[in-house]
Amino acid sequence: MAYRDMREFCNHLEEIGELKRVKRQVEVKYEIAAGTRRMSDSDGPALLFEHVRGYDMPVVGGLCLNRKKALLALGVDDNKAAVEKFLHGLHHPIPTQLVDYGPCKEVIKLGDDVDLHQLPIPTYSERDSGPYITMGVQISKDPETRTKNAAIYRMELKGKTRLGIMSHAFQHLATQFAKAEAKGEALEVAVAIGLDPVTLYASQAKVAYGVDELSIAGGINGSPVEVVKCETVDLEVPSTAEIIIEGRVLPNVREKEGPFGEFTGYYGQQEMNPIVEITAITHRKDAIYQAGLTGIPTTENHVLKIFGYECHMYETLKKMFPEVQTVCYPTSGGVQYVLIVSLQQRYKGEARHLILAALGDASRPKYVVVVDDDIDIYDPEQVNWAIATRCQPAEDVIIIPNVAGGPLDPSAPEKEVISVMGIDATRPFGAPFPAVVRVPGTDSFSIE
Repeated sequence: MAYRDMREFCNHLEEIGELKRVKRQVEVKYEIAAGTRRMSDSDGPALLFEHVRGYDMPVVGGLCLNRKKALLALGVDDNKAAVEKFLHGLHHPIPTQLVDYGPCKEVIKLGDDVDLHQLPIPTYSERDSGPYITMGVQISKDPETRTKNAAIYRMELKGKTRLGIMSHAFQHLATQFAKAEAKGEALEVAVAIGLDPVTLYASQAKVAYGVDELSIAGGINGSPVEVVKCETVDLEVPSTAEIIIEGRVLPNVREKEGPFGEFTGYYGQQEMNPIVEITAITHRKDAIYQAGLTGIPTTENHVLKIFGYECHMYETLKKMFPEVQTVCYPTSGGVQYVLIVSLQQRYKGEARHLILAALGDASRPKYVVVVDDDIDIYDPEQVNWAIATRCQPAEDVIIIPNVAGGPLDPSAPEKEVISVMGIDATRPFGAPFPAVVRVPGTDSFSIE
């Protein structure tokens, strides 16, 4: 099923016991994060915090808590169907549809009425430098080509009308901002908080520069995302969003931003990053703020990225190695550093060739493990069993030093320079190998 907005998804989760209400008063500092962390660690439900001290707006957290909720978001039953549906959206995008009005316009705040402190923006971790918007989808346009981008970048609350933003040089918003700044101009941006789940996941699609992620969401859902014009910037935003924040990324202005508890499970360093000057806030009359936890896996940050990463790598490898069955980025690896590939071997050395191709991909995996197609790559125990019994380190492990890596890897000897490793955990092709122990009738056995 396709959800019209975030609250329809929340209602469905509540109906099936995957969302619970917290009726007592909670603090915006740490307590919302603590509740979501507790649910993450216990594979529990999403939480709707009905009463946040000092705010009129409730907060929901945990909508992207695990793979089960991710599959529910896409309306599918298993990981294979999720990849197929996401890939369909990538290959059959549907452009957004402009409408005159949407619920995100029920309340419009301009001028002196603009105050970010009225939003219940949580502080998540004990050493975070301040409250952070973590589930806001930043929508922007290339200042020259006007092509669109929709993605998530962390934003630190700096003041009534100021947000710090971090976007690495290779990310699309940073590319757009560099073009605007070179002309001495600000980059217009809108932050959409509380979107329907498919649009949220689509914002993480690994697509070429200039591809509008909102059109990917339309392709996944089979119908266009309806958008409305902003009040103070030349952008269009999803009409059913809970909250829209409009502003401009200021040229030649940098302020300290961070530290922040990152997806690696460690604090990202404080950096000098751009500032967004806020010009308008619009929202529903009964808006719900969406919070999103990150930190030690597994958190929402990790689950949110799985479809984007897995679809990208599956399609990339499948073109070169048709024998690839499935791919998995386990959340324990931050959905970035560790890649597991299921391969139905066709020739000797194919697994090693695949490892080299995967390690050279622009998504920069740090570890690549290839297993036979009888291994459930979503089950860590089976993957570890394959490594333990089908791999000889002297022959089956590849280590390559001095490779470009992710900017937030805490173990990197120098920034963005790492070593990478591949593990061939497949049975030797064409050589004798012991049969796997099987117990007949296991699948059909019943205690009834």
